Amino acid sequence: MTCEQARKLAKQRLSKKRYEHTKNVKDMAVQLAVRWGADPEKAALAALLHDTAKELPPAGLLQIFADNAIMAKNTAARPAPVWHGVAAAILARTQWGVDDAEVLSAIACHTTGKPEMGLLDKILYLADLTSAERNWPGVEELRELEMRDLDAALARGMEICVDFVKQKGQPLDPETLAALDWIRHTHD
Repeated sequence: MTCEQARKLAKQRLSKKRYEHTKNVKDMAVQLAVRWGADPEKAALAALLHDTAKELPPAGLLQIFADNAIMAKNTAARPAPVWHGVAAAILARTQWGVDDAEVLSAIACHTTGKPEMGLLDKILYLADLTSAERNWPGVEELRELEMRDLDAALARGMEICVDFVKQKGQPLDPETLAALDWIRHTHD
């Protein structure tokens, strides 16, 4: 799948607001890829596809997991807000011809992170947090940090996300906690 095909697919599948977010994530992912020596085309492709399952109903996501149980692993048992990343990666692999393991991994873990994150995983996770339309308190500091120290920015971004989920009283995804523990120990 080319980036142009992915752009058209995202535009078809997403609301105007979500599509604008997706374009902003692509721009930030490409900027980070250039800064940190990752492939900008892979970063753009992963970013364009990252939220393509975001607006599917829960039943549709669960059906994707049921139809692709080996790829889905235990995703259905995880908190529902993280389902769309795994579902988008499954759709990219099974329906849209994406077979690049780095791209698929980045899409799957863009909301949660994971232990042993690769460069593209880190870039998409942070690009999603710091895309142009994001205006939460501290986003400017995180944007500056991700240009200076990618791993420090990743740890800080994950801490912010964990705090946000806790404040909302929602369940934390175990993968996020494992990823945060991993990046803290890796970065020290």
